[in-house]
Amino acid sequence: MIRPQTSTEETFFAELGQKSHVPIISFNARTSSLPSTYSVRTTPDDSVQARALAAICRAFEWPEVAILYEETNSGNQFISHLNKAFQEVEIGLAYMVPIQTSAEDSDISKELRKLSRKQTRVFLVHTNPSLGFRLFTLAKNAGVMSEEYAWIVTNSLSIFLNSIDSTVRDSMEGVVGVRPYVSNSKALESFKERLRRNMTMSNTTTTSPITELNVYGLWAYDAVTALAIALEKIAPLNSTSLGPRLLNELLTTKFRGLTGDFELFNGKMKPLAFEIFNMIGTGEKTVGFWTPERGITRDLSSTGEKTYATSAKELKTITWPGDSVTRPKGWAIPTTGNLRVGVPWKHGFTEFANVIIDKKMRRTNATGFSVDIFLAALEVLPFPTKYQFIHYNDTRNTDWSYDDMLRGIPEDYDMVVGDVTVWAPRAAHVDFSLPYSESGVILVVKNKKPFDMWIFVKPLRWDLWLAIVVACVLMGVVLRILENRVTSNDGDSIIENKERRRAIYWSPVTILAFPERNMVSNNWSFFVLVLWLFMAFILMQSYTANLSAILTVDQLKFAFSDSYYVGCQEGSFMKDFLINQLHISPSRLRSYNSSEEYHTAMSKGSKNGGIDAIFDEIPYMKLFLNKYDPQYKMAGPTYRTGGFGFAFPVGSPLVAHFSKAILDVTQGPNMTAIEQKNFGPGYSSQDPLSSRISQQTSSLTLYEFAGLFFIIGSVTLFSLFCSETAIGRKLTNKTTNFIHILFHFKSSRVMSMEVDGDTNEPVANDDDDDVSDVSVRDGTDTTTRVIEAGPENGEIIDNGTDNNQ
Repeated sequence: MIRPQTSTEETFFAELGQKSHVPIISFNARTSSLPSTYSVRTTPDDSVQARALAAICRAFEWPEVAILYEETNSGNQFISHLNKAFQEVEIGLAYMVPIQTSAEDSDISKELRKLSRKQTRVFLVHTNPSLGFRLFTLAKNAGVMSEEYAWIVTNSLSIFLNSIDSTVRDSMEGVVGVRPYVSNSKALESFKERLRRNMTMSNTTTTSPITELNVYGLWAYDAVTALAIALEKIAPLNSTSLGPRLLNELLTTKFRGLTGDFELFNGKMKPLAFEIFNMIGTGEKTVGFWTPERGITRDLSSTGEKTYATSAKELKTITWPGDSVTRPKGWAIPTTGNLRVGVPWKHGFTEFANVIIDKKMRRTNATGFSVDIFLAALEVLPFPTKYQFIHYNDTRNTDWSYDDMLRGIPEDYDMVVGDVTVWAPRAAHVDFSLPYSESGVILVVKNKKPFDMWIFVKPLRWDLWLAIVVACVLMGVVLRILENRVTSNDGDSIIENKERRRAIYWSPVTILAFPERNMVSNNWSFFVLVLWLFMAFILMQSYTANLSAILTVDQLKFAFSDSYYVGCQEGSFMKDFLINQLHISPSRLRSYNSSEEYHTAMSKGSKNGGIDAIFDEIPYMKLFLNKYDPQYKMAGPTYRTGGFGFAFPVGSPLVAHFSKAILDVTQGPNMTAIEQKNFGPGYSSQDPLSSRISQQTSSLTLYEFAGLFFIIGSVTLFSLFCSETAIGRKLTNKTTNFIHILFHFKSSRVMSMEVDGDTNEPVANDDDDDVSDVSVRDGTDTTTRVIEAGPENGEIIDNGTDNNQ
């Protein structure tokens, strides 16, 4: 049974052939929704044609395509094949416009006007001949058959082009189409001649032109030929098993038919080559071919290595609508006017985007860093683009958000320019360009330096300071004992030995300041001092390292308290970011609009209705720190975000062009000038964050070491008081006598025993410059006299005491 081409009765015939075991020969290219083992399709499958169309669009580098199709079962099924094929080559189906078979011209024109306001400029048409030819006539009247447009037709129209009139053909100028390729052969020419002769003989009473068979007629002829060959093989005929035997023979029949080699594979015609043609003038020009094995090729007869080609360079020159030979880029700025660029009206951080509304001219102007990047990118784009700024938040309401603005794409804006962060939740309904700013979220806190006037004491704990003092005293005592065994052998005066013994008490300290002085004579004393120096240098280095840590590294530490309130920017994504990712309670968040509001809130603190920390993106915080640098610092890690970018409708071809333009601008020589124009001289996005920290700790003030200066000053004044005033000298003398009695009693006895008992030689004891002790021994009685210098006129006062007393 040979059934019609239409698929209206497809299910009925498939079920009929399956139950009656009768082969059903079909000329329909659509796959039956009810598979039947007795169905034989003698035309190529629609999935093959869909692959050919996808390969052509990929060769022309079109990012997306709009499809106009007849809303029938076969049309919907063909769309599913197209969707799968275009997904494989990563081409989007921007719009799919179903058209009723009985649609009025006004309805079709309305849909065409809608398409003219879209960015997509590539249209694929799949309808029956009557509807399709009517559509192209209306498309020319709607102005969408002009330059920069591309139209492609499937074989549902291209097979019937030999039956259209001149008006329709003129409206289809520049259209590209595909159709099954039928090569010329002697058998085909002979068949056409016989058909023409028979048609002439049968139409002697009419003057209508003779219509040649299209490829469907040739496929029908080959199908009947295959059926005849199969019947000859199973003769004689037996009605009981005719169906299954006929089906088997039909599936294995191979011969050279009018359309080429006839061969069935899994009950379907083996995929053939598709001809790619271009409608020019009154005819069609073949520009290339497509085959499943070789892809796009200019000539099927070419020899050589069979590789799959995907480049449009394999095709001949194509004349596009509008008599243009330049390949359409597949998209354009909507014809409704300029590119609608949305810009946010903000209360703060206007360095990035600042809206200026000109009420007299009824025009919106915009300035700022983001706007300058956009304008610089326009100059780099490979095509001219007119634009119009449209401001968002015209009521200047503080309760607004960037997310609400992005939801206006594409109804209100064709793109959004501003300090819009590339964030994953937003990518569900818009596409972003590459970022043009630094990315990341940081924490800024008050620069509470842990410095006070006793900071020089903090590197060492109190127990270590005490141990050092005790060690110095004990070291002095040990050295004093060791040096007592040293005698003067060179005739030096007794005063010289006395000064050496006096300095021994200070040697653990003075040896660090005056290493060139010979303060000890005993070798064991020298050994002890070497060990002391080793320990002292270790303590000095440890002290220096710990003090450096206090002045630098410790500033990076920040303890985040649950009682702190945190500030973030109004309208940004930061509130959701802090709640969902950092798990900060919403009750602890407060929103602000500008650097000044941030500073005021930080100055108040959480206890006074302000905040103690700010979470915001790096570009904002760099401006904030530039303005209030000494008072704040960055703390904690940097949380990753996408940076600032431009927003577009999903699938917009402008994304790729603007992304490339942004790379050219941000990596070009003018980027620094743009930054310094909006953020001030000396600003550079290339500055690392560590430079902000180093600026905060580059110098110390007098206050940090006031305690040390206080101690040194106090000791200095006390020394002057004791040395240059009468009261001070008197106090010093009394203190010295007490120290002599307390610490030098044993030493004085040892020295007295060294004096010969018969000579009454005076023995010098340790004293300072103003006091001398002389012990005189007469053999039986020892009298100690203290000779003091007078406070004013230098007279000598002899205070004699009897040791027996």
